[in-house]
Amino acid sequence: MFEEKLNALSQMMAEHMAAPFPPGFRGLDIEGQDMVLLDADVYGLASVALEGPLDEQRRAGLLRLTVVFERVLPAIDDEYAAKYYTHVRDMAVLAAEIEASRDMQPDQTGEPMRSQHYWSCRQRPSPRR
Repeated sequence: MFEEKLNALSQMMAEHMAAPFPPGFRGLDIEGQDMVLLDADVYGLASVALEGPLDEQRRAGLLRLTVVFERVLPAIDDEYAAKYYTHVRDMAVLAAEIEASRDMQPDQTGEPMRSQHYWSCRQRPSPRR
């Protein structure tokens, strides 16, 4: 199931790259969100999620972006742009699902994987006082 989600995200990203950016949306802010940056941020985070776990900052950014779409999508009145950004939102949601399930996937030893942040915190020596 995990590999299927990775494959689906990869396919969605390829479809996204083939789709033209909505005319008139360059430099446009909707609900305080720059639409070019929204597109680029989701694509960038999805790309990193395909390669391996996101660090905590990127994971939080991805979750924040999924919430942004709740405000932005209803405010888009162009049919093509609404379809385009719904696809972008779906990429963000799928990347977030991949991240959420990544911790539960077994690694090569059969143990559940944890985010890099989890292990870095676990391996960090406790401060001495």
